[in-house]
Amino acid sequence: MTLTELKYIVALARAKHFGHAAEACHVSQPTLSVAIKKLEEELDVKLFERNAGDVAVTPLGEEIVRQAQVVLEQAAAIKEIARRGKDPLAGVLHLGVIYTIGPYLLPELVRRSMERTPQMPLLLQENFTLKLLDMLRTGEIDCAILAEPFPDTNLAIAPLYDEPFMAAIPAKHPLAQRKSVSATELRDETMLLLGSGHCFRDQVLEVCPEFARFSTNAEGMRRTFEGSSLETIKHMVAEGMGVTLVPQLAVPRTALPGNARRRKSDDALVRYLPLHADENGPPPSRRVVLAWRRSFTRYEAIAALRNAVYACELPGVKRLT
Repeated sequence: MTLTELKYIVALARAKHFGHAAEACHVSQPTLSVAIKKLEEELDVKLFERNAGDVAVTPLGEEIVRQAQVVLEQAAAIKEIARRGKDPLAGVLHLGVIYTIGPYLLPELVRRSMERTPQMPLLLQENFTLKLLDMLRTGEIDCAILAEPFPDTNLAIAPLYDEPFMAAIPAKHPLAQRKSVSATELRDETMLLLGSGHCFRDQVLEVCPEFARFSTNAEGMRRTFEGSSLETIKHMVAEGMGVTLVPQLAVPRTALPGNARRRKSDDALVRYLPLHADENGPPPSRRVVLAWRRSFTRYEAIAALRNAVYACELPGVKRLT
């Protein structure tokens, strides 16, 4: 049994396809197939069910693949210990970020990280929360920036910041002239939502639960529309199709209330208004955290990434330590 063979079975369990697994491991398909067959013969167990164009992990294979992942992480940890003796921050850090944070945090975060730790390049992956949690579990990424809440997966968690929500309203809408609005005042509006799979959609529905019934049936589309990204939805707001909630960092900085450099063009189509407290509770916000596997050994890399986040401007958010 070799580390290479363990790497192959982990790759095949992820890809569920011999060709794709071979590509991920940078070897030919026959090389990967022969190595996996050899390991199955050595262990005298069947790790994978092979059907036409389809590969499934057997129940016993799933347990062995999980243990193989642990062994590979421990082997990588040995290399990390040796590397830390020379430079604790040397090497790529694989970072996952959810879609509703990535576009607004990553540009400055990457620049800050390059300035502070050029020897630790970031390899980025944007995805949904559940997919990033799965990638953390399997070791495809080292850490992830997520918004709470999410399923408890026994990860190490470090809070980064609390981010308030803001209402995005067409400039010609009567509410656009207000200094702030409450979630209650949005109940009778056409709400524009992200599609299923986005955790921010669920957070918006927590703030405005009455829109949940409209977002699950065709008739409700007269009251609620769904988009694939916050930027798409903001353009829909600009066209007067409805209102939405956005996280603070998704608001253009020159469009923030009270910004002395606020341009007239920012007011022309969309107004961004703070949400004030109402009878249902305090102004809505989300907590953004950094999560990583407890077995991940590059503590200095995690600390350096947190410090790079804190070095970003992050207007309007409350930094946490």
